[in-house]
Amino acid sequence: MGRPRPDQPHGWVSGPGRPAETAPDVAVPAAVPAATVDSWRVVRRTAARLGARHVSRLGALRAWSTRRRGGLVDAAVVLLYLAAAGHVTSGLWLHRDRMTNAGNDMILFEWMLARAARAVTHLENPFYSTALNAPDGINLMANTSVLGLGVPLTPVTLLLGSQHSYLLAVVLSLAGTATAWYLFLSRRLVRSRLGAAVSGLFCGFAPGMISQATGHLHMIAQFLVPAILAVVFDRRTDRVLRRGVLLGVLVGYQVFLGEEVLAFLVLACGVFTVGYAVSAPRNARRLAPAFLGRLGVGTGVGVVLLAYPLWFQFFGPGHYRGLPFDPKAYPLDLASFTAASRQSITGHESVPGMLSPNLTEENSFFGLALIVLCAVVAIWLWRRPLVRALVLCVLIFAALSLGENLRLGGEVLDLPGPYRLVSGVPLIDLAVPARFPLICVPALAILLALSFDEVFRRGAADGRTGDVAAAGGGAVPVPGAGVAGGRVPIRLLWTGAVVAVLLPLAPTPLHTRPVWPVPDFVANGEWRSYVPPGRTLVAVPPTRGSEGTAGMYWSARTGLDFTAPGGYFIGPTGPDDPQARWGAPDRPTAILLDRVAATGEVPSIGDVERRQAIEDLRHWRAAIVVQGGLHRGVPVKETLDQLLGPGRDISGAWVWDVRALVD
Repeated sequence: MGRPRPDQPHGWVSGPGRPAETAPDVAVPAAVPAATVDSWRVVRRTAARLGARHVSRLGALRAWSTRRRGGLVDAAVVLLYLAAAGHVTSGLWLHRDRMTNAGNDMILFEWMLARAARAVTHLENPFYSTALNAPDGINLMANTSVLGLGVPLTPVTLLLGSQHSYLLAVVLSLAGTATAWYLFLSRRLVRSRLGAAVSGLFCGFAPGMISQATGHLHMIAQFLVPAILAVVFDRRTDRVLRRGVLLGVLVGYQVFLGEEVLAFLVLACGVFTVGYAVSAPRNARRLAPAFLGRLGVGTGVGVVLLAYPLWFQFFGPGHYRGLPFDPKAYPLDLASFTAASRQSITGHESVPGMLSPNLTEENSFFGLALIVLCAVVAIWLWRRPLVRALVLCVLIFAALSLGENLRLGGEVLDLPGPYRLVSGVPLIDLAVPARFPLICVPALAILLALSFDEVFRRGAADGRTGDVAAAGGGAVPVPGAGVAGGRVPIRLLWTGAVVAVLLPLAPTPLHTRPVWPVPDFVANGEWRSYVPPGRTLVAVPPTRGSEGTAGMYWSARTGLDFTAPGGYFIGPTGPDDPQARWGAPDRPTAILLDRVAATGEVPSIGDVERRQAIEDLRHWRAAIVVQGGLHRGVPVKETLDQLLGPGRDISGAWVWDVRALVD
């Protein structure tokens, strides 16, 4: 304990080991009795505690204020994403009598959502159904059943129907993917929330995502991808077991959203890991044990969770081998990377049709400006191993999307494509080349987010100096310079540049087309008095090949109340041939009626055709044949009258009761 010297009118009382200059500002009069010094010590300590408590409370208040502002920003970003998703699907929300141009795919996913709801409410096998493709049924695990969406959306499906459930699934998939990437970027990679928000918007609403949203629900449900990446590439080396278990659970759930997205994610992680390890070998060696440990635990957990579903997919009833189409037939044109897609505000109908396989596969339409901007960012930040690995992913998967033979402007060039090098590799040989650019979308978005982070960091540092550089005898703006002096801050310049590049890619509402409504005879349940248990309702024309028929559409919109033959799915060619094909094997009557619907020409019908029709109806276990709204419906009705006898007009549908013919 020290005592003030007599020559100091106001001294400091310092405790043991604490310098006097850091003591609280409590003055002790000179020449006080020694007995009173202890009292002043109590005062000093009390003041210190009060000051520390004040500082602590002030820090907590500031932290709370920061978190609150951050929460408000996060909420605003999510609302922006939801508004964007609502805009994209607005044509379907406002016009319930329309479907996307990829009508078959929309019918498929509506049916899958309705089927998931029925599996939940009736406790049925979620991996198999006999409600379609009577009498054989469908292996749903071997098709895109999106159980990861259908099961949680069961209340919506039951209350509002499959159409609303489908539209909500699209909105949640697009906005959810954007939100997940925003959270991943803002929490793990960058400090700039603006950069994370812009990049998340691109991840969720890039031209490829909007193209897939036309009909491929399983391809846009990517909201678990950032979470999986956050666990796989976690820089922390502790809690390997816990994070490995979480990885296995996330991967297991992603399987029930879309296995193709998971396959792409595995390929992307492999390429990225190699690129990062080569760029930063020392850091990679340090992280490798925990990285491999998480992968090992995650794989084990995933195997346990997915053992039965995967067995059912590959060996259960209705399983198949291969694909019903050749993936190599779906490449992209080299010119597509700089073109505008049909569903962007700068797009049009003619050019994209020559550069991509179809409307749902316009995955590479990034535009020249974005490619140049990302190239500049890559060169600027090339010193970072993360950037090098991202660029490697972009280059490899963009090149693979070009297929076995390069195309330019719709013309096939006499140049082999990079896809030839890997077309026989397992997993890759089942992937559609045109979808590889979907891997490039988040890679480009991360580059944009990193650029925002770098610009904002440098802008903050330079803004403290306010320096102005001279070039050519005149003053030029310097990063961080203020607006007041007639100079524009680089933050604003860079944000404007990115917005100018991305704005032409902004999506328009999904293209739609009118669809015939479900006939009242089916919608109000009048069919029930004609169809006994174990029998089917055959919609006209019956299914064949890859067509999404009216029967599947009516089944989805009525909650799978009746059983129908055929459908739009992938199944085996036959009981003894597991080779994949679209739908059930074609029946002669289905081919006949489909040709009539397509041409409008009524064929000559004789006893041979009538006997074949009865045989096909017996195979389908038909009770009634129903024709609803149909282009060239009169020729189809006349053909059916000749095959089955006169039909009856009941509640907006032509109905043929064939029970007497089939029994």
